[in-house]
Amino acid sequence: MSTIYEQITEGMKTAMRSKDTVALGALRGLKAALQNAQVARGNVHEELPLTEAQNVVRKQIKQREDAIALYAQAGRDDQVSKERAEMEVLASFLPKEMAEDEILPILEAVIAELGAETKKDMGRVMKEMQARTEGRAPGKVLSRLVGARLN
Repeated sequence: MSTIYEQITEGMKTAMRSKDTVALGALRGLKAALQNAQVARGNVHEELPLTEAQNVVRKQIKQREDAIALYAQAGRDDQVSKERAEMEVLASFLPKEMAEDEILPILEAVIAELGAETKKDMGRVMKEMQARTEGRAPGKVLSRLVGARLN
């Protein structure tokens, strides 16, 4: 399996060949964001671990979501569709998200192991759930499920 960096490079080549300016722009922006994260980490020549690279992708997607909300308010449907197309390109670099019915058994096991009962335990449960789902479950969904489960 190729690294996320190789996938981005191949995606950029494909986008250039097919003259897909939206995909090319999204990939260039992602590549720059990854390089910025490498600089912030202190070593430009060392690739980010997969989980950190996926977090950068998630931040890029979140930026697109925020932009979509603003463009929708301003009535800029052309920009909304462009941002959505970029989000689709970026989402291809993330693992498939888990469904709620896949998350619930893991949640029950974590709560049992930690002996969590109240909302005070939510932080510990969330930390363990994020580790076990390996970024395949959105934070909002995890938070909602954990909050509903703990009294």
